[in-house]
Formats: sequence, C-alpha cells, structure tokens
Amino acid sequence: MSRILSTLAIAFGLTVAGCDRSAPEPRQESSASADATDEILRSEAGSLMPATNLVDPEGRVLNLGALQGTPVLLNLWATWCAPCVREMPLLDALGTDYDGRLQVVAASQDLVGAVKVEPFFATRDFEYLEPWMDPEGELSEAIGGGVMPTTVMYDSMGVEVWRVYGDFDWASAEARAAIDEVVGEQIRGGR
Repeated sequence: MSRILSTLAIAFGLTVAGCDRSAPEPRQESSASADATDEILRSEAGSLMPATNLVDPEGRVLNLGALQGTPVLLNLWATWCAPCVREMPLLDALGTDYDGRLQVVAASQDLVGAVKVEPFFATRDFEYLEPWMDPEGELSEAIGGGVMPTTVMYDSMGVEVWRVYGDFDWASAEARAAIDEVVGEQIRGGR
C-alpha cells in the first residue's frame, strides 16, 4: 500500500512540476534583444494592421483599424526601454513634420499602463505624440513585436510596407526616404 502511495505521490509531483514549466514567463524588462536589426525590413510586407484598440490615460479609445486613409507609423515602446525613450523625440518630430500626411502612433507596452506612461508624457514636451497604451499586449502579440522598440510602417490602406526591430535614427535620410516612399505613394494614388 505504501508503495502505491509513493508512486502516486511521485506521479503527482511530476504532474505539478510539468504544469509549472508550461506557465508563461513574465515579460522581461530588457531594452535589447538578439532579434534587433536596426534596419528597415520588408519581410512582413503585405500584412494587415491589427484592428486593436489602444487607450489613453483618460480612457479614450483608438481603434487602429479606423486609421485607414493616411499612412501610419506604429511604434511599440515602453518607459523602461532606453532605446525606446531615445526614439520618442525623433518620432514626435516625424509626426510634426508629416502632420496630415502621416499618423505616428506610439503604443506603450508597459504592463502597468498609465501609472508609468502618464508621468513619462508629463515630463516631456511632445508636440505630436499622444500617450496611447496597449494594456493587454494584444498589439505586440499580433505584429510579433517581441523586440522593444518595434516600428511598423503601414500604407493608407492599412497594409504593412516595412518594419524596424530595435532603435532607429528617425531623423536620418534613410528613414525619411522610406517614409517619403509611402507618403508619396499616397499622394500619387490620390488617396
């Protein structure tokens, strides 16, 4: 009888240990990844922008699917990510420079949301960027944004043109040429 109980106890212990291994690990607070490329990639071109809802600290909702009509530069970032924070002023300048021709949306991936995002924006003097948050991480999951920052360029129909994993010099001639390619296509197409 004790042998059966011992066998059952071992089997139960292994089952419980196996469940622990399958539990998802919490998101790590790292600002770099081996997957970061710091270059424009077109491998995911043709993918549709997820129709995900973002929220701001006041509870306003932004449905990304409703942004069609103007190209969108979508940036996934977090307050704990040094390269992300470094990019924010450059993304703000892009939004200002391309106002009306390009929508720049920065979607925070901070797990605690407004607790971190609101003070971050309060201490910055952004002219264009708004404090949008992806509270459930749905956007990051939908576009495969496991690297912070991840930035995706969508055309005016909500179709991906290119993306960048890792920080990027958004003031560079390369960045402006890649954006102008999409913004110019919108103008030529009469959209």
